[in-house]
Amino acid sequence: MKVRRRRNSNLDDDSGATRDRPPLLNFGGKDNPRDYKSGQRGTEESAKLSWNHIPGQNRWPTAVIAAGLLLAGVIGLFHAWCVYSIHENLLWFSQLKEVEREISFRTECGLYYSYYKQILKAPSIQQGFYELIHDNTTESKRTINILQRMNIYQEVFLGVLYRILPIQTYLEPIYFYIYTVFALQTVYVIALFITSWLLSDSWLAGALSGVWYILNRVDTTRVEFTISLRENWSIPFFALQVAAITCYLRPQLKPIHQRVVLWLVFVSTFCFCLTWQFNQFVLLVQALIIFTMDCLDFLTAEQVVSLYLMQVLSLLLVWLLQFCNSMILGSLVLSFIVSALFIKHFQTGLKTGGFVMRVGKLALHTLLVLTLTFSINYSAKKILQLKSDEHIFKFIKAKFGFGATRDFDASLYLCEEAFGLLPLDTFERLAGTVLLYPYLCTLSVLFILLLLVALSNLSTNGSGQASREKEDRTFRMRSDVAYNLLHTVFFGLLAFSTMRMKYLWTGHMCAFAAFGVCGKEVWSLYLRVLHLNTKTMMRLIRYSVPIVILAFLYYKFWPRLMEEISELREFYDPDTVELMEWIRLKTPKRAVFAGSMQLLAGIKLCTGKVLTNHPHYEDQALRERTRQVYQIYARRSAEEVYKVLYSVGADYIVLEDSICYERRHSRGCRLRDLLDLANGHIMDGPGENEPDLIPATHPRFCEAIKTDMPPYSTLFTRVFKNKTFNVYKLKKHKKKNKTENGP
Repeated sequence: MKVRRRRNSNLDDDSGATRDRPPLLNFGGKDNPRDYKSGQRGTEESAKLSWNHIPGQNRWPTAVIAAGLLLAGVIGLFHAWCVYSIHENLLWFSQLKEVEREISFRTECGLYYSYYKQILKAPSIQQGFYELIHDNTTESKRTINILQRMNIYQEVFLGVLYRILPIQTYLEPIYFYIYTVFALQTVYVIALFITSWLLSDSWLAGALSGVWYILNRVDTTRVEFTISLRENWSIPFFALQVAAITCYLRPQLKPIHQRVVLWLVFVSTFCFCLTWQFNQFVLLVQALIIFTMDCLDFLTAEQVVSLYLMQVLSLLLVWLLQFCNSMILGSLVLSFIVSALFIKHFQTGLKTGGFVMRVGKLALHTLLVLTLTFSINYSAKKILQLKSDEHIFKFIKAKFGFGATRDFDASLYLCEEAFGLLPLDTFERLAGTVLLYPYLCTLSVLFILLLLVALSNLSTNGSGQASREKEDRTFRMRSDVAYNLLHTVFFGLLAFSTMRMKYLWTGHMCAFAAFGVCGKEVWSLYLRVLHLNTKTMMRLIRYSVPIVILAFLYYKFWPRLMEEISELREFYDPDTVELMEWIRLKTPKRAVFAGSMQLLAGIKLCTGKVLTNHPHYEDQALRERTRQVYQIYARRSAEEVYKVLYSVGADYIVLEDSICYERRHSRGCRLRDLLDLANGHIMDGPGENEPDLIPATHPRFCEAIKTDMPPYSTLFTRVFKNKTFNVYKLKKHKKKNKTENGP
């Protein structure tokens, strides 16, 4: 797809208010009369450090809460309007033909959107469900349950909703879809606003987190050009879940409020799991955070069990809705939670004894949990014969040097930039919006404090004196602060290792940095060091610094944002449009097409034809079929390729010059190189080859077929050609010969 420049346009913004509360970090005073250096009782002037806040003493009036939520909504809607405007102006979407709009849903996005379109075109809602459950067009010669295989309940829900609502006359189906996705961005910003507000008790924190999220759009979201990607549906619900967990972990929350918030945790976790196939890996990271907090005494036993159960119940409900998808039962996160709860129940006295004893018990506890986790997971996969997610573990092993680097599935991921390490220029962009510096300051100070609190917790005997010791403890940290700190650390490490996962980290990074700027925790420490820790100075700093940052961001980035939004371009991909129109008009309704995964997803959406393979890679049989079909770009004989294509029922193959003569990737990462390595052949072009590779005995199929010489002309006929694509039809005379020579 190409994008061309066009003409010019415009827009507006807003800002926010603020609220104060008692400090989390106090130095001296009656709240903690133990002297920090000597351990003696002291006066207010003594040098003491305590983490000593009880929210709830400071009740927010309903009007204040309503006004804060209104501000959050305004900022969220402004962001949704921004991404909608950029999407519209980037493609001139409103002026495109239907086929051009559908082509703009690239790769797997087109595949997912095709099921929304399928629900709308079905004679009835019931028939639409039946066709999804008994689908025979997504994979040729196979009938699969799409609702079991893929996370497309959001498309089904929107399709049903569009059919029953009286909006068909004034809102096109495609706009109903994209408006919903952009509306979820509003939910995302509101969730970040609430998270930073809860942590800091300041509206300014919420406003700052929302502004940072918008200005760092390149690193916080890619929704404007990958609308139906699963993460754009799921991450807003994940952000809501984090906000709900933050609220749940606030001290002295009433039981009735705890139950309500826990219900919100469950609903948001369920929606997150239902909308993304990688939910199990994200929840595994979150389960590790909960496990760490439990080991370090930041959570009560009731909180640990409740949060684990919310994850388990959400996964099991999704398992039922996905027709008992074995990938969920065989997930590592379920095995880990079962192991953690089982070992925790039987390993009594885990939190008793001195420091050395407790550290030893925790090390044994961790070892037992991990051992049982891998044992349960291995057994579950053997019993269920589960291979759906083995490509992910192959990729992880190969990425860290523990797996075969020639494996085709692992190499497909390893060679994509999105699955590489986080580029360093990411930090330059984050620093440019003044996000990185307060984030690092907050992270470093609170992480050191977390370690001190953890050491203090582990030094406390779990006997009857524990509660009194906790009251007199020098270092304290609220559970909600500890959770968000560990959340940003764990997901930050995930983002460093895999660039695509940065979208789970950067949004929360905005909320965490805003909390550091507007909360009292970090400022109390700095002001104490400067001997300026007074109420007036604290209030002045907490309000003036974020206002100065917001003013700077407005001055520096508002013109740029307006320029970006007003830059008008247009969609331009005539070759793909020509191909789709030809396929739709000139080929049989049930024709089967073979080609690259990305292109075939678009063919299904634009033409409704049958595919041999597609980009949803979470099935072992499909991965093997894809590798076989991709032999059209390898050094294989015409007879071998024909046999493979015939076996999967293909009528046509679409060859792309951009793949056959690829230059985007370096040598060793081009698709043809990956196929050569998997087949044991020497790669094209100058460069080193491993000693066990051998020269291929046949030319590259995608090049040789263009000669139109036997045996290629005997088996294939070219039926379409333009500057980008070549379409060949398989001659079916072999089937005729087989019938004549039958038994």
